[in-house]
Amino acid sequence: MAKTGTPTQGLRTAIERSGYYPALVSEAVESAVGAEPVVSFLVHQETTFDANEVRRHVTVLVLTGTRFIVSHTDEQAADDTSPSPYATTSTESVKLDRISSVVLSRVVANPESYTPGTLPREVVLTIGWGAVNRLDLEPAACGDPNCEADHGYTGSSTSDDLSLRVSEAGDGPETVTQTLAFAQALSEATARSAG
Repeated sequence: MAKTGTPTQGLRTAIERSGYYPALVSEAVESAVGAEPVVSFLVHQETTFDANEVRRHVTVLVLTGTRFIVSHTDEQAADDTSPSPYATTSTESVKLDRISSVVLSRVVANPESYTPGTLPREVVLTIGWGAVNRLDLEPAACGDPNCEADHGYTGSSTSDDLSLRVSEAGDGPETVTQTLAFAQALSEATARSAG
């Protein structure tokens, strides 16, 4: 979403433009941000199909001078606990020095003729801050193909708290551009907070 006016005004405009319960989403995000100025933001709406239902989900990422704020809002169909459809919104506020990784994967068409500055076809932004860790284990082995000893396990632990995929075809070039700008701003902010 293109920024207009101050970043805080641009954030509000982007939330309203998404059209997804803007009053609810704005209130949740603004409450989490508080009085801090917004440095950068990203609003991403995702539509999924679940059996016979269409469900929407919006993720709002906000960078302030001291924190990274992530907000998720989901709509739910009526069920045994609620006779009418409802929405759930949550926000998490993370100190910048807790962010351990910012990974940006770019997918480009025709890499042999890539020109710097060309917009990627899609980007995947992955941010880790230690709230969710994934542990992948497998049996350890040695180089002897005839060895039957138990060598224990080997594996890796990765922090994968948030992963957001944005594509030019599905989300539009403005959202891809905003994702790149947000990723750069967050990377720079975490570098400053670590120093």
